[in-house]
Amino acid sequence: MAKTKATIWHNPACGTSRKTLAILEALSGVELTVVEYLKTPPSAEKLAQLYHDGGITPQQGLRLRGTDAVERGLPEADDATVLAAMVADPILIERPLVETDKGVRLCRPQDKVLEIL
Repeated sequence: MAKTKATIWHNPACGTSRKTLAILEALSGVELTVVEYLKTPPSAEKLAQLYHDGGITPQQGLRLRGTDAVERGLPEADDATVLAAMVADPILIERPLVETDKGVRLCRPQDKVLEIL
């Protein structure tokens, strides 16, 4: 049986991100790619695709806690503005995002990852 390919955009400092990664690592049928997005941010095009495939808007993918997103007006900004801000300052990307052949989920809570495995 073919392994499920999964990519997680991970922040090791984030508890929810670590718990989601642990779920993925515990499953033997998953071929996992871990991207530390603060070190290797995705492009605006990749983020747009992830949010589209996950059925959410870039604004719904914004990390508000611990960022200046609200002060910058990003929750009300257009998609291109939000995506450009995320690429320039990847701390604005809410985590963790997980992509498999079955789709994309913003895994908050971490159990949402099970929907795409």
